[in-house]
Amino acid sequence: MIRCIVIDDEPLALKQMESYILKIPFLENVALLESALFAGEVLKSGQIDLMFVDINMPDLNGLDFVKALVNPPKVIFTTAYTQYALDGFKVDALDYLLKPICFPDFLKSANKARAWFETHQTGPVQVNNDEKFLFLHSDYRIVRINFKDINYIEAMNEYVKIHLSGTKPIMSLISMKQLEQQLPADRFMRVHRSYIVNLTKISVIERNRIVFDGKIYIPVSDQYKDKFQEYITKNFV
Repeated sequence: MIRCIVIDDEPLALKQMESYILKIPFLENVALLESALFAGEVLKSGQIDLMFVDINMPDLNGLDFVKALVNPPKVIFTTAYTQYALDGFKVDALDYLLKPICFPDFLKSANKARAWFETHQTGPVQVNNDEKFLFLHSDYRIVRINFKDINYIEAMNEYVKIHLSGTKPIMSLISMKQLEQQLPADRFMRVHRSYIVNLTKISVIERNRIVFDGKIYIPVSDQYKDKFQEYITKNFV
């Protein structure tokens, strides 16, 4: 997921950009800001990967704002004035959207950003020698994940969603097969095309489904049923 903010002094432009972001599954809107002066606190408070920044704004010009940042997120500039295009690319902007912005142009720009991030993101870092944790790329950061904290892993198109105990899930751009190969086989098992479970976290099995937290039902598919049943039989009292 690419976490982004939009900075534009026009409320209607902010609303339009918000509606566009909602249509694109790999974008997450963190904040809509009417001035670049408000962006500093947002950038400090959370990981922001991408900014859509209007150039011609009062108080603080969008170009000047980006130039003043140390290690800024990636930027896509938006403006009604074509003369700013060259200046935008001088600060390594990913793209330049000319107002009025139509959705096809926005989508093309968003895909360009996605391609950039995917090019600069790799798969999981190797598991440590004691097999207690691994590192994964998530939101273009490297995140340590302890095996004992994983409840189950869910496939979501090109991403996996790792459901953890006591904290929010983590999304990572990696295939289930790649991740499965990094997990210790004595603790994790693929039970469905879309699910890997932490065997040590299983407490309830109901009608061929694994139940987490009394409300999450994970099916065991026919393809993996025999292997899972073998595990249950081996540990049955």
